[in-house]
Amino acid sequence: MKYRFLGNTGLRVSELCMGTMTFGEGFFGIGEVEQAGATALVKRALDGGINFFDTADIYCRGQSETILGQALKELGTDRESVVIATKVRGPMSDAAEQNTGDVNNIGLSRKHIVASCDASLKRLGTDYIDLYQIHGWDNLTPLDETMRALEDLVRQGKVRYVGCSNLSAWQIVKANGIADSTGGSRFCSLQAYYSLVGRELELDLLPMCLQEGVGVMVWSPLAGGFITGKYRRDQDDPEGARRKTFDFPPLDRERGYDLVEHLDELAKEKDSTIPRLALSWVLQQPGVSTVVIGAKKMTQLEDNLAAVDAPWTDSELEKVSAVTAPPNLYPHWMLEFFRRK
Repeated sequence: MKYRFLGNTGLRVSELCMGTMTFGEGFFGIGEVEQAGATALVKRALDGGINFFDTADIYCRGQSETILGQALKELGTDRESVVIATKVRGPMSDAAEQNTGDVNNIGLSRKHIVASCDASLKRLGTDYIDLYQIHGWDNLTPLDETMRALEDLVRQGKVRYVGCSNLSAWQIVKANGIADSTGGSRFCSLQAYYSLVGRELELDLLPMCLQEGVGVMVWSPLAGGFITGKYRRDQDDPEGARRKTFDFPPLDRERGYDLVEHLDELAKEKDSTIPRLALSWVLQQPGVSTVVIGAKKMTQLEDNLAAVDAPWTDSELEKVSAVTAPPNLYPHWMLEFFRRK
């Protein structure tokens, strides 16, 4: 396991981050790992060199945070040896989600951010959160209010760094502009979807992150389980597979099938696996600080951990990248036209 700086900070995180969306019960059917299984997965992750754990208050409505905190406690983990990240933004009650009541238990208002941070600290069983991330954009709350609330948490010692997830390039730049103008904390990281079948990140967000020193945390590098070999052309989706009930994130299936077939051949040549190669490809991309992996079974985690040692040649990287290269949209082809040599 190698360790990389999280964006333009002095914080070093493992190149694989243990995602805990599977911990708990619920959340679109993804959560199904109970405490004993979660503790075993966390132990294996720690033994494999992972020091970075990511969760969110909305994952199974707090269960994921509670289970992660309990797992680290049961294992006697030194708090300073791990980096814990969580998120705020989503509805934390049915009434808030349905907009039938509890109207402040959602979003990025000062009220919700402060209350949510305190609740997350309690569930995680810790005095501070290393990386506190907004889980998405809130079009109803002034961005200045959100950034000032996050900075207050940093100044109070409850949060060490702040990050964001699922934002556009202009939103991140605007947020960091507000932080700069008020002497606040900038978003040091972006947690975003990126995979071999979902490469829109390369058009604007990834270049912006490289330019601005924002570290990229990749979520769903296997495209919601599509790049595992379970989904094949002219075959029904396997029973019990995640995409059978939660077909997310969206993708071009025909392109995806082409990729899986290409990776299948490559995996046989390299004595590897399709998911291991797909994860390893993401790790090779510039600007990526860490790749978030999730597992329900120990066998999945073991295979994911092996991705850090998957070898590539320049030619292999070039060929697999060509299978799913994103379109060269405007203004990118015009920017290339004016690029000075």
